[in-house]
Amino acid sequence: MCPSRLALLLLALLAACSDPSARSDAQTSRLGAPAPELATPNRAPPPDFATMKMSFAPIVKRAAPAVVNVYSTRVVRQQIDPFWQLFGGMGVPQSRVEGSLGSGVIVRSDGLIVTNNHVIEGGQQLIVVLADRREFPAKVVLADPRSDLAVLKIEVKGERLPVLPIADREDVQVGDLVLAIGDPFGVGQTVTNGIVSALARTDVGASDFSFFIQTDASINPGNSGGPLVDMNGNLIGINTLIYSRTGSSTGIGFAIPAAMVRRVVESALGGGRSVRRPWLGARTQGLTPEMARSLGLDRPIGALIAEVYAGGPAARAGLRQGDLIVAADGQPVQDEGVLNYRVATHKPGETIALSVKVGKAERTVEVRLETPPGAASRDDRVLDGHEPLAGATVVTLSPAVADDYGLDPALSGVMIIKLSEGFAASQGFQPGDIIRQVNGHVITSAAGLAAALANPQGGGWRITIDRKGQRITVDFEL
Repeated sequence: MCPSRLALLLLALLAACSDPSARSDAQTSRLGAPAPELATPNRAPPPDFATMKMSFAPIVKRAAPAVVNVYSTRVVRQQIDPFWQLFGGMGVPQSRVEGSLGSGVIVRSDGLIVTNNHVIEGGQQLIVVLADRREFPAKVVLADPRSDLAVLKIEVKGERLPVLPIADREDVQVGDLVLAIGDPFGVGQTVTNGIVSALARTDVGASDFSFFIQTDASINPGNSGGPLVDMNGNLIGINTLIYSRTGSSTGIGFAIPAAMVRRVVESALGGGRSVRRPWLGARTQGLTPEMARSLGLDRPIGALIAEVYAGGPAARAGLRQGDLIVAADGQPVQDEGVLNYRVATHKPGETIALSVKVGKAERTVEVRLETPPGAASRDDRVLDGHEPLAGATVVTLSPAVADDYGLDPALSGVMIIKLSEGFAASQGFQPGDIIRQVNGHVITSAAGLAAALANPQGGGWRITIDRKGQRITVDFEL
């Protein structure tokens, strides 16, 4: 697609940011209760094909009661007097309430709800409104920015709420009829229908695990977090974003597939505050047409192993640099995005079957996945004192930390992950900067960085950082 056309497309997160009015892997709850809603999805079709052709009412009647509205509010401080803004923004800060409106779906009858992370991110108060208009305060059980999913809980005092079962099979096909249910624009619950227009969309870039179901069912701002429902009345995806020139639906919407939804929900049921993701132990890349031709392929498809980490799962399974992964668990791998998604839907300790091609020969390799090393020894610290990085929160990079931030696990050094009001922020440092050297000393740990900053040389500090592929060196005086 040409750049001029791309420039016309607006990637719109569907939550309408406006006033609300306009680690066990078992499928058990924290108390050990079974989770039948996850394990036994409803596969009963409409009574007959003629009924389905004439009306979607049987499916809607079953699915719609499990769809909720999610209101997220927060109080922000702002300058509102234009007169004082003429004098450099001075004035008396005042508070105002910002709101976000989205949708969600009940996946357990005890009040467990799935929505998009961007619907609730930054919210200080969460309210869930059921289809029958009852309102409940909600708490966040698990928020996962990397998949853009969040799990909420409302207390219903023993009541069993209607649920929408999560599909347990990946049998969605292009051309399948689907329904999108949600609350676009805050007008009340709506239902739209369409078809699945594409699968395995990995070039959207809206999350770390871009692998979306594309649909032409009309979805609009406020549909975020609502379900994409198949003709069996099962949840096959969470509606997340659209491509649009205007911010409204133009028939290209994207949903996170049920397999990822299930993985996040299972993590929440296991008591985790975050998703424990497995690690393949290899860095992969997609193929260009030129690379495909050099490998004797008629098209660029697959994930090429660019590096294998010593002692990691891939190395132990016998994978090597130059191997081309063309399938995972029997599903085709078009590029590295598809492979990352397939790996991420597994739990640590599970095995993934990879079809690997070298030349014309193809073999199957079983890789036992594990968590990346370094999680237990994570070292976060806030820097303070009279130094250039005062006010920065830094962390020692390890495969586990790098994976948490969607970075190459081979990265080393110390990374800035947060900046509070302080000297570091005023000097232009940014989250994501990797500190490489201080006064010529190579920095390998947060403790080493703190020690180097505490001993300025020659009247100050010379600090070298990596930022988005660029190396920058800056001098600071005492």
